[in-house]
Amino acid sequence: MKNQFIVSTEGIPITVIFSETYIQWLESKSAFIQNWLNANKYDGKGFYIIPNDTGAISEVVYGIEKEYDYFVAGDLPTLLPLGQYRLSELPSDIGNSGQFILDFATSWGLASYTYDRYKKDSKILPLLALSSKKMMSDALKTVNSIYLVRDMINCPAGDLMPEDISKIVDDMASENKGMEVTHIVGEELLKQNFPTIHMVGRASIHEPRLIDFTWGNPSDPKVTLVGKGVCFDSGGLNLKPGSGMRNMKKDMGGSAHVLGLASMIIQHKLPIRLRVLIPAVENAVSSNAFRPGDVITTRQGITVEIDNTDAEGRLVLCEALTEADSESPEVIIDFATLTGACRVALGTELPGFFCNDDVLAQNLSIGSRNIKDPIWRLPLFQPYKSMLSSQIADIQNSADSPLGGAITAALYLQMFVSKDTPWVHFDVMAWNNRKLPGRPIGGEAFGIRAVFDYLNTQYVA
Repeated sequence: MKNQFIVSTEGIPITVIFSETYIQWLESKSAFIQNWLNANKYDGKGFYIIPNDTGAISEVVYGIEKEYDYFVAGDLPTLLPLGQYRLSELPSDIGNSGQFILDFATSWGLASYTYDRYKKDSKILPLLALSSKKMMSDALKTVNSIYLVRDMINCPAGDLMPEDISKIVDDMASENKGMEVTHIVGEELLKQNFPTIHMVGRASIHEPRLIDFTWGNPSDPKVTLVGKGVCFDSGGLNLKPGSGMRNMKKDMGGSAHVLGLASMIIQHKLPIRLRVLIPAVENAVSSNAFRPGDVITTRQGITVEIDNTDAEGRLVLCEALTEADSESPEVIIDFATLTGACRVALGTELPGFFCNDDVLAQNLSIGSRNIKDPIWRLPLFQPYKSMLSSQIADIQNSADSPLGGAITAALYLQMFVSKDTPWVHFDVMAWNNRKLPGRPIGGEAFGIRAVFDYLNTQYVA
């Protein structure tokens, strides 16, 4: 990880202005600054460097919209000349300046991200000087957590199989006092009644597993996270075409999201009893791969006919959800790269979520807007449940029609959660298809800041 910050009050000043009031700001400046910016046709948008009389950088002017998003620092770390910078002047009507500085610092850190495990990046980036260790620590809690999500998703499947996710969790446990980890692996899944996790992963040489860890005071409110950990999804016997398989290393994105969120929770020491469940498998093709038409009896006792082996994520998640629900936690939240249908509905940059509790859903949406981490609620439209009917089993794992696919997938999962247990299901892309400010192409975290804000508000604030 690159060093993005330093605790200091020294550095090249960055003056932040609102683009809408740029002209008024410019009129208050010296003739030199006015002449320089006018001569270079700066219009108050983005950054511009002002030199001193020796040609060195005197200051950086950075124009943003009043309705700026969370990634307010944009790509400044990759665009500015090497050096040490500091925020020196903010608009008088910025509102909560402390929150702005934290958002700026965090987005500066996220914009500094590169995945360099295989392609070494020796480029040294500028540093942002922060006035306190606390500010730097608060920024790094989010930066490090999202780096974890990005690193896991970007890692090729050959180096991130179920046993590798186990190691990541074990490493987290060694760094965080109070984490207790259990790994249920291979044939032990059958002995402990997790048959569908075993079924989906049995064709791979990488043994399927359920990774289960807890943290926090057992007497605190129980919050359980569930993350889909399909380390590579070939589609199974319903083999994906090459174009659909190309980025399936990201199909463990749900596991990365819950580990990133867990990291935030643990670093901030939220007063909750956290449990995390990750069913980790590879959906491979072999002589013992599960088949379309097979019937499996799940941990909950519901029989499921396999309509499509490429709808495997919901199969491994349903076992983990059944186990999560057995403790009657205050809330279950799952993350999964579950359906292409959700991307058709909302695009790749807006994660959809489903929820069986209207108050919980409303509070998540409010937090999402406050923290500028967009999410969008989709309906658990119960009439579509009949699309999962089977002639020979209680249900089948996917509908015959692709229409409403995100909804039918969520309805499948809902069958494995008690009506009295508040539950949220996130269907996320986990990937940036295009470069955005602070967000390079590749693995990305969606919605975890919104969920953390909800948990922090619910159990701390």
